Amino acid sequence: MFQGFDVATSPEHGPARLTKLRNLLKEQDLAGYIIPRADAHQGEYVAPCDERLAWLTGFTGSAGFCIALHDSAGVFIDGRYRVQVKDQVATDHFTPVPWPETKPADWIKSQIKTGTVGFDPWLFTKSQIDEISENLRGSGVSLKAVEGNLVDQIWPDRPAKPQRKVEAHPVELSGQPSPEKRAQIANVLRDAGETSVILTLPDSICWLLNIRGTDIARNPIVQCFAILHADARVDLFIEPDRVADLRPDPAITIHPPEKMADVVASLNGTIRLDPASAPLALTELITASGTAKISYAQDPCILPKACKNEVEIEGARQAHLRDARAVIDFLAWLDAQTPGQFTEIDAVKALEGFRQGTNALRDISFETISGAGPNGAIVHYRVTHDTNRTAQDGELLLVDSGGQYVDGTTDITRTVAIGTPTDEQKRCFTLVLQGMIAVSQTRFPNGVAGRDLDALARAPLWREGLDYDHGTGHGVGSYLSVHEGPQRISRISEVPLQPGMILSNEPGYYREGAFGIRIENLIVVQPAPDLGDNRDHLHFETLTWVPIDRRLINSDMLSPAEVDWINSYHAEIVKKLEVSGKSASWLAQATAPL
Repeated sequence: MFQGFDVATSPEHGPARLTKLRNLLKEQDLAGYIIPRADAHQGEYVAPCDERLAWLTGFTGSAGFCIALHDSAGVFIDGRYRVQVKDQVATDHFTPVPWPETKPADWIKSQIKTGTVGFDPWLFTKSQIDEISENLRGSGVSLKAVEGNLVDQIWPDRPAKPQRKVEAHPVELSGQPSPEKRAQIANVLRDAGETSVILTLPDSICWLLNIRGTDIARNPIVQCFAILHADARVDLFIEPDRVADLRPDPAITIHPPEKMADVVASLNGTIRLDPASAPLALTELITASGTAKISYAQDPCILPKACKNEVEIEGARQAHLRDARAVIDFLAWLDAQTPGQFTEIDAVKALEGFRQGTNALRDISFETISGAGPNGAIVHYRVTHDTNRTAQDGELLLVDSGGQYVDGTTDITRTVAIGTPTDEQKRCFTLVLQGMIAVSQTRFPNGVAGRDLDALARAPLWREGLDYDHGTGHGVGSYLSVHEGPQRISRISEVPLQPGMILSNEPGYYREGAFGIRIENLIVVQPAPDLGDNRDHLHFETLTWVPIDRRLINSDMLSPAEVDWINSYHAEIVKKLEVSGKSASWLAQATAPL
């Protein structure tokens, strides 16, 4: 199966590795070193060779960083990981630091008064370094780009970089030929007076060139860099044998990765770099060459990639229907199990088996979160053989999972009752459900951003003094990353929602040591029907069609409109899906009207 359950890291390894890093700091006369989660592509998911943060500290979350000083080491984690980090790092050597509440510069200044803190310029963007440097100004502490990653120098068995073959993503699935996309983005460059753009995000390059790969587990991307020129030519930096099976394109020149610095240094004109994703090292290369100037602007592929065309949206619909049948088979299986007789790992294996049974699954879209009881309160919990818990009567089981299919990427969370739920579990579940319904049925004018909708999902919880420490929704790719920007439903998202954007809708509530609740559907932004006021409005089309556990719903808390939404949603599931055998009888019961 795709998912494994071995423990990826161990806290006891961290102290010795930290000591080795500190010895290297002394040799290089550095006061500290910053170790990010990110790789040179600034991706959320990284290859094993780039798992520097996990290797050093033991922390395996998808966001965060460590600042290692001679006498202290802070592991910076956001609200999703504040329970997880306690179990993964040696807290007598590494101190968990709440982030972004605590700024890295403020923490550094609280620990040391003078000195130079090093960093790898290929692993940080200009924006990140500028922000820290500005906040350190006048403190006696400064940052310094260090050649050669220090963690790599003390990592004796570091894995090799991915070298897998690249595959074409056909126009029947992409909906637009690569030459058209390249011409479209090249026109953006010309309109901006730019000569070229250096593309560093693998999913942008995969979208632009209609290619996919397997360099990163769970993400069908190709790790590479590219330069798109204003005449639509492309310089692609990748090992030539990896693309040998693709049809040659005279507009695309293949270079070995080690030639990238030379090509970048030879560029002329105005070069676009995305300050949010381009490594600072590229800025330094262009500046040092003196033959070009830099234009800082967003990667021009990000927005068109996010706004799916009709072929991609139809692919997403079909992928979700296929995935829904598998999840329904799983939920029917789950309800047939005896509480106390199955584990979190049993659930993961069963669900992946049903997805494999579609004969279309290419990979899971992320490590399945299967958290029973208190483990469900760990937002990004990953079950291992060490943490595997038996689901007991009266507990909740939170299962967050997804699949990668060639026509779409899925992501769904269902929280289910094991045995008989308590009134408090039902109350909290219903509050979360009300928030999910509020987002699902909202209608909003053009120009509204994710931050404007985030409160809709939280309002029922807020009324009860409750909340959750993650965004309400993230963007989702088209057979690409399950987490895709720039669209989000989050209080910090200022990106206006546009037709074709696919997002998750996943409010939750987590009671540490007791249970976790999350309900997640994927939705796509669509033009809303005209109601006669001649105003352009948008709404969400639901993509996910899997029942919500009726046993956890307190109907007395719901408005008539909310009851109608649930009943209509369940009726549509029956209409859209054909299932057989035990799943058919389970589905009939699971979708009965409230």
